[in-house]
Amino acid sequence: MDKAVTAAILTAALGAGLLGGYVNAFSDVANSLERVPDTMGITSMQAMIDVVMENALFFLVFLGTPVLSLILAVVAVRGIGRAGSWAILIGSMLMVVGVFGVTVGIHVPLNNSLTELDPASAAAADLCRTFLDRWTLWNHVRAISSVGAAIAFMLALVARVASSPSST
Repeated sequence: MDKAVTAAILTAALGAGLLGGYVNAFSDVANSLERVPDTMGITSMQAMIDVVMENALFFLVFLGTPVLSLILAVVAVRGIGRAGSWAILIGSMLMVVGVFGVTVGIHVPLNNSLTELDPASAAAADLCRTFLDRWTLWNHVRAISSVGAAIAFMLALVARVASSPSST
């Protein structure tokens, strides 16, 4: 069981790190879209949203890491006081709330409003700047939460290894 938990923590750390890089790249792209005409920015964002929605690897990491984090949170609560348990809980909360929660609560509704928008409409110009500002701000929250979760999971691994009988 201990090896399985260690493997799960390592997997969660890797997944969180991958997501941190992935969502950070989207912030960079969104920032660059502020420099092009609104119709081009909207069309580009719509295309990116469609690509992400069809990317099985992204969904595996994006859905798998929070699910694994929830499982690890249960393991950590059951073993509270054990080396790394608090780091696991912090990493799990960052992943579930800061990444998955922000995506479902903020990004999905924003993305849906954008995919239904005609880039050439009058409403598009008004929405474009507001959308990009709000979307990018919350995307930064996702990136920071992902990286924070990866760090917390790695700290949990270090604590577990340092406290294991074979390391003394």
